[in-house]
Amino acid sequence: MEVILRNDLDDRGLEGDIIKVKRGYARNYLIPKGIALEATAQNIKSLELQRKKIELRRVKAMEGALKVQQQLEGMEITFTHKAGDEGKLYGSVTSMDIASYLEGKDILIDRKKIVLEKPIKELGESKAIVKIYPKVNATLKIIVLPEKEG
Repeated sequence: MEVILRNDLDDRGLEGDIIKVKRGYARNYLIPKGIALEATAQNIKSLELQRKKIELRRVKAMEGALKVQQQLEGMEITFTHKAGDEGKLYGSVTSMDIASYLEGKDILIDRKKIVLEKPIKELGESKAIVKIYPKVNATLKIIVLPEKEG
């Protein structure tokens, strides 16, 4: 079944794209949530009339994503956590921790867009990839230090 995307959909397409999806995915998820419209002749005509507005929004979103990428690229984030003798953390550093740290720096990133190679459960350095916009990513350096006692 073909649908017209009303919003950007990760790994599927951008707003205004016409994509093929399974009927159940379209009927049970995309259309009821307002993410897509069925690709009827009338909806395709309507899309063509809105094409310039959509392109302008895409350009603005891309410019905003590139600015955020410049802010994030090469950024080092340091966390202090309680750790055992062998450098294992009591708990872990999660994408939610990273998102709240960035929010404190006035950079709003959805925690679902922060990808960790593996959960951070040890002291030391790690990397996190932030998917800002399709084909625009930034790499963060995460440093976890032991919490000082006393």
